[in-house]
Amino acid sequence: MPVHRLARAALLATVFVCAACGLVYELSLVTLGSYLIGDTAAQASITLSVMVCAMGVGALAAKPLRRHAAAAFVAVELALAVIGGLSVAALYASYAWLNVYTGMLVLAAAVIGMLIGAEIPLLMELLQQVRKQEASGAVADLFAADYVGALLGGLAFPFLLLPVFGQIRGSLVVGVVNAVAGLALAFFFFRAQMTRAARHVLVAATVVVACGLTGTYLYADRFEATAQQALFAHPIVWQTRTPYQQIVLTESFSPFATTDTRLYLNGGLQFSSVDEYRYHEALVHPVLAGARRSVLVLGGGDGLALREILRYPDVGQVTLVELDPAMIELARTDERLTTLNQHSFDDPRVQVVTADAFSWLRGAPGLFDAVIVDLPDPDQTSVAKLYSQEFYAMTANVLAPGARMVVQSGSPFFAPRSFWTIDATLRSAGLRTTPYHVDVPSFGDWGFILAATGQSPAPALRSPGPLRSLDERTLAAATVFPPDRRAVDPEVSTLMHPVIQDLQRQEWR
Repeated sequence: MPVHRLARAALLATVFVCAACGLVYELSLVTLGSYLIGDTAAQASITLSVMVCAMGVGALAAKPLRRHAAAAFVAVELALAVIGGLSVAALYASYAWLNVYTGMLVLAAAVIGMLIGAEIPLLMELLQQVRKQEASGAVADLFAADYVGALLGGLAFPFLLLPVFGQIRGSLVVGVVNAVAGLALAFFFFRAQMTRAARHVLVAATVVVACGLTGTYLYADRFEATAQQALFAHPIVWQTRTPYQQIVLTESFSPFATTDTRLYLNGGLQFSSVDEYRYHEALVHPVLAGARRSVLVLGGGDGLALREILRYPDVGQVTLVELDPAMIELARTDERLTTLNQHSFDDPRVQVVTADAFSWLRGAPGLFDAVIVDLPDPDQTSVAKLYSQEFYAMTANVLAPGARMVVQSGSPFFAPRSFWTIDATLRSAGLRTTPYHVDVPSFGDWGFILAATGQSPAPALRSPGPLRSLDERTLAAATVFPPDRRAVDPEVSTLMHPVIQDLQRQEWR
């Protein structure tokens, strides 16, 4: 193959690789934001819009560098390797220790975008140096390689980099690839265009960058553990990131020998072992005051609601639908959780279904006497659909005649608009509702909504034994709300207009 054809093929291959790296940086920033902040739509919009704008600025800024295209391209790739490769770790550190995220995200997206944009005019100049051709043909070749490379990066990120390396190490690996690709192209095919001093400087810089990224890779686990611990008040005793969420268990001990085990999903507290019984007694027992032969639990993968349900000897079957199998495995095997849930998953009456509750309801196998909706708060796009009119309509369809359902609905004191929006959304799905609230010290005042298809269900208790935090008088008082905690004309949340997600984010800030 003639040298100029080989050089041209190598250059287009470099465009392909650099485009893949650039898209991985974009996806890494979007994904990190969705993990930490929870608002995927906003994170994607901020990241992509800032980055695309910055690419245009970077392309203009690189025009004067075209006369030194080879050396400038290597310098840009080295800068991109450092900033892009370290971007996830830097943003995580900023969030964990400085409690600053959005401003740093905009800065990182802008700088990375400018560097990605600077690649295009430099690569175009190098392509024309290999073989002169019409501008339209050169642009077509360059962008064909660029867009196909973006496809590689888009597929590699979720299916290779995240599951194999994780976010921090995945970005570091891509940074090394970025640096090596730029240096290899320039030194093998455009070496003569650089002075000896420039070559020495770029080689030394590449060695420093590679060593820095490699060292960071080796200490990534220690860094992540330290940064993660900064986000939690108590020591982390177990944690993992699954394809669906981050699961963290913390544990602390008081001077009075009391153990406080806490479960967090994506940074949000799910329970404290000190007072979780208050939450789960209020969630389960009022809804089981009616028929309860067949019970459906949506969520509740920790098994604590199951524990309360299984206290009733006349419950014949409990179907629990949980999205994340790792959560079920933890609740089945971790001694801290099995002690709390009293090995509830081992009861033969329990059937566990690993599925998305929304999709599962569309083909639910039958009707249920009681439905318990124990899902995380709707502060993420993926969860907001589980608080929609469509979701509650499907849930109503699996209620047997006379059946009741209950929904954990957040705090009517700290997030009143979202609480009453859930109530309005349930009613818009044809259900009659009765809201109530109890005190759970770890959360503050917490609310639930009892619902049925016929008359408004009256809160009552028919528990098989005394409860630690709930009795008839307490339950009757729980249905009373101060006038200033009631929302006026709350909106209805739907799939196409998920207002509940926005309300949660605004009210809890």
